[in-house]
Amino acid sequence: MPTPKSIHENRYLGIFGKLLHDPNLWHLNRHSVAGAFGIGMFVMYLPPFGHTFIVAALAIYLRVNLPISMALVWISNPVTIPPMFYVAYVVGCWILGMQAEGFNVHFWLDWHNWLAVTAPVLLGSIICGAVCGLLGYLSIQILWRWKLMRQIQARKARYRSMVESRTSRPSSKNQT
Repeated sequence: MPTPKSIHENRYLGIFGKLLHDPNLWHLNRHSVAGAFGIGMFVMYLPPFGHTFIVAALAIYLRVNLPISMALVWISNPVTIPPMFYVAYVVGCWILGMQAEGFNVHFWLDWHNWLAVTAPVLLGSIICGAVCGLLGYLSIQILWRWKLMRQIQARKARYRSMVESRTSRPSSKNQT
């Protein structure tokens, strides 16, 4: 994860100034991490223009973990963008009732076709981003709660075994 110092020194995030000093942006708790996953996974699916700025602004505004949300945005990279946006295109075409073009490289590289696919890609990106963001948020909430419940059960078991061990044997040889 990026350190607070590296984020403070980032030239793109300098416009946020003192807002980056909010301690809530750096806490690791269930709500902050789940919110960061929701924001990061949503912005990850948006067209790749200003991801860092958008996710930083949303994380600061919603006061969720900034480093996690910024790291999740980078799931969309030059290797993952083509399949992600093709899925978004297919979803957008399905919602708009259009026929989706196959994954033909010549079609996608021809800039004359880009205007026709803009609306389905944008709509599909928003829908896929919302679904991924919601799934990320809910997954972290559920996993965090599950882990917490396991820790509580382990603590109760340790306490029970400690109480049982105290009552089952005398504390000194004189008490027999």
